[in-house]
Amino acid sequence: MTQPPHRPGPPDWRGRGAPPPNPGQRRPPPPPPGPARPAPRQPPPPNRPAPPRRPEPPTEQLRRRFERPPSPADVRPTQQIHRQAPPPPPPPTFGPTPGSEGKPRRRRGVNTTLVLLIVLIVVALLAGGLAAGELYARHRADGILTEVAECVTEDGVTISFGVNPPFLWQHITGHYTNISVTTDGNRVQSADGMTAEVTLADVRLQETDDSKGTIGALDATLSWKSSGIKDTVAENLPGVGNLITGVRTDPAAGTVILEAGDNSVTAKPVVENGDLNLQVLDVVGPLPKDAVQSALNDLTKKLNDNYPLGIKADSVEVTDSGVVGKFSSRDASIPKEDANPCFARL
Repeated sequence: MTQPPHRPGPPDWRGRGAPPPNPGQRRPPPPPPGPARPAPRQPPPPNRPAPPRRPEPPTEQLRRRFERPPSPADVRPTQQIHRQAPPPPPPPTFGPTPGSEGKPRRRRGVNTTLVLLIVLIVVALLAGGLAAGELYARHRADGILTEVAECVTEDGVTISFGVNPPFLWQHITGHYTNISVTTDGNRVQSADGMTAEVTLADVRLQETDDSKGTIGALDATLSWKSSGIKDTVAENLPGVGNLITGVRTDPAAGTVILEAGDNSVTAKPVVENGDLNLQVLDVVGPLPKDAVQSALNDLTKKLNDNYPLGIKADSVEVTDSGVVGKFSSRDASIPKEDANPCFARL
């Protein structure tokens, strides 16, 4: 291949013909003038073979050989993409943020729900403990008083207590505000067919030298059936009672008639000095009136003397079914076991 003729470069700034410091950035010299390239020829008509291509002149080949490729610095992007910087963080806020006015704020520290739950559990445990103590105290007191009342009346009884204040407090202090006793109606001591309904108030179990306590008020209603009067007279008056065949009442006259076949004794229940007595009004038969009155006095005295706690009769009424008496006592002393064994459990 024919070497191209050497062309001197531009004069150096020092006056020498040395190349510039960075020959890679120097533009190649323009190609030497040569014959002008002919204009492109028209394509041959169809079905005619194309003429052979004319070879390039050597000058064009040398120009392409010494032409440097474009550097990255020469290539400019058609459009620059600007990257946006991230927005700065919002400043700290010390008040409610917009839109959060209606939302509840979470409080730090003590959890109110947890505290309330603990309080409810403690209250429930205390209430359960008090209820259990109340039941236990009632059960224990009921057992003791039932035994005492059954011993006094010689019959089965039912006990109930007042609720104000709570019975547990009454049991601890030994001060019972209200106690009710009801017998089964079989008998009250020697009186067959008698039912007792007793209410005790202001009972204080405070033991002293001569008593176990006091009863502020005692009120009792004793209902004595006609059939019970017959059985009681027959049991306690063998000579006269064996002759009694029946007992009937006359509420209008307020009398009780004891029948013995064709014979009869008419007596009126009366209250005398706190005792309930039977006053004989008429006797039909061979028995003298004074003998019948003496026998009935012995019976009523036995009944009156056996009433405990200073109980006295207040009034008496004759009904269609028998006799009803009202009895009471105030500021009664509860006897010790040596005076009345029935009160030993108190």
